[in-house]
Amino acid sequence: MNTILLLVLSNVFMTVAWYGHLKYGHDWPLWKAVFVSWAIALLEYCLAVPANRLGYGQFSGFQLKIIQEVITLAVFMVFAITFLKEKLAWNYLVAFAFLGVAAFFAFAFKAPAPTA
Repeated sequence: MNTILLLVLSNVFMTVAWYGHLKYGHDWPLWKAVFVSWAIALLEYCLAVPANRLGYGQFSGFQLKIIQEVITLAVFMVFAITFLKEKLAWNYLVAFAFLGVAAFFAFAFKAPAPTA
C-alpha cells in the first residue's frame, strides 16, 4: 500500500510539473517554464524512486510500470477536469477503459519469475 500511495503522490507532482504551466505559464519564457517544472519534478522523483524500490518484489517491474500508468491517467483525469477545466468526453472514457482491461491482464495471471 505504501507503494501505491507514494506513486499517487509522485504523480500529482509530475502532473503539475508537466501540465500546470499550461494554465498559468503562458507569459513565461520557455526556460522559466522548464526550470519551474523541473523543480516540481524533483519532488516527484523523491517519491517515485522509493515507491518503486518498496514495490519491487511485491510487484514485477512490468506491474509497477502498469500501476504507475493507471495512476497517472487517474490523476491526470482529475487534474484536467478540475484545474484545466476540460470536459471529459466519452472517447477518453473508452480509452481509459481499454487501459483498465490491459491492467487487468497484467495482474490476472501469475507473472514469470525474474531471471538472475
